[in-house]
Amino acid sequence: MTDLLSIILAAGEGTRMKSALPKVLHPVGGLPVVSHVLRTAKAAGSTIAVVVGPNHEAVEAAVTRFEASAHISKQVDRLGTGHAVQQARAAYEAAQGHVLVLYADNPLITGETIARIVEKLDGGADMVVVGFRPENPTGYGRLLTKDGQIFAIREHKDATEEERQIGLCNSGIMGFRGEVLRSVIDRIENKNAKGEYYLTDAVELAAGDARRVDFIEADAAELVGVDNRLKLAEAEATFQEFKRNEAMENGVTLRDPKSVWFSWDTELGRDVTVFPNVVFGPGVKIADNVEIRAFCDIEDVVIGEGSSIGPFARIRGGAELGRDVHLGNFVEVKKSKIGDGTKAGHLSYLGDAEIGTKTNIGAGTITCNYDGVNKDKTIIGDNAFIGSNASLVAPVTIGNGAYTASGSVITEDVPDDALAFGRASQVNKPGYAPKLRERALAKKAAKGK
Repeated sequence: MTDLLSIILAAGEGTRMKSALPKVLHPVGGLPVVSHVLRTAKAAGSTIAVVVGPNHEAVEAAVTRFEASAHISKQVDRLGTGHAVQQARAAYEAAQGHVLVLYADNPLITGETIARIVEKLDGGADMVVVGFRPENPTGYGRLLTKDGQIFAIREHKDATEEERQIGLCNSGIMGFRGEVLRSVIDRIENKNAKGEYYLTDAVELAAGDARRVDFIEADAAELVGVDNRLKLAEAEATFQEFKRNEAMENGVTLRDPKSVWFSWDTELGRDVTVFPNVVFGPGVKIADNVEIRAFCDIEDVVIGEGSSIGPFARIRGGAELGRDVHLGNFVEVKKSKIGDGTKAGHLSYLGDAEIGTKTNIGAGTITCNYDGVNKDKTIIGDNAFIGSNASLVAPVTIGNGAYTASGSVITEDVPDDALAFGRASQVNKPGYAPKLRERALAKKAAKGK
């Protein structure tokens, strides 16, 4: 296989986003847009070079988190795409094979498109341009072709009226044989309306050198560039549609597909059923035969086979649920391990807990895990029964087979098979209720004066 280098251009300010966050760090499917491009390029077997702008330390950090070996260079003066590529000189001068130029704000670029570029280069093309046909081509550069090859790309501002009638537009994504890029990149000039060095001029230079310049067409939806909030929403919608279709093709039932939101790394097993209005954040892995009922918010969790979640459940923070776990309505689980067959049917918060198998958590149970400074752990054994409206004050351990009485505040460990009461004794005062009502009415009357 020919070596492959991807130069990812990420130096744009993204002023149209109107955000303090660089545009390439805005998320699609819970992942920064630049990381989508990195992920696709890396999956294609490419080494990575990224060109960032000045004061873009956050972008550099995001890149190195995802790909520690990426070569990073800076474009201090933004003088166009050709100038941006030149900043990665150390990377492309060392490249032994093909070089791709990708854009950090194209999160939906696919491995299939990259493979088609490489196939063209392997087949004898010296340069390959990715084109597309948008509904409205205004503002895009046009691909000027003859006999199936490109002889020039004309930027919209520099195009004649006749050239502006061409529907085939330039995405900016290109592939080069390494020696061809090196032969043309320093000959690009800035004789255009904006006074910038356009990478697109490499086409005319290569054609003038009798090089073979091919093109491929990709779907316009795949090539959306996220440079404002509208495009961000468009990319998110396309991504979600893809993930929904992928899930259903792989054996997942979505009761109302358009209301289910996926993250980039969501993993769902076969025969999973997802009800309407469910949101999957990053880090979700769900086994087979799981039911996720309506209005659940699930993030950073592993859910075992046969479990039933929701409705209105929230699970997060690295939680791990075993097989056949049931979490009912308005149950929140954070950073907890829950064993096989355990049930928490209603209105509970289980944070920083380890709960064994076949344990019952009564309605209104709270693990009191935070004292204002530290977060401590609650441990509950197998086959335990936690009565309704219990407050379990961590750190505390409740043994196998133990019971806690309803309404208890448990502050000390409970041994195996013990029954724990942690509540005040009840006192009844016969005939006292009318006196309370008289007192309340008198207080109300006094306020009305």
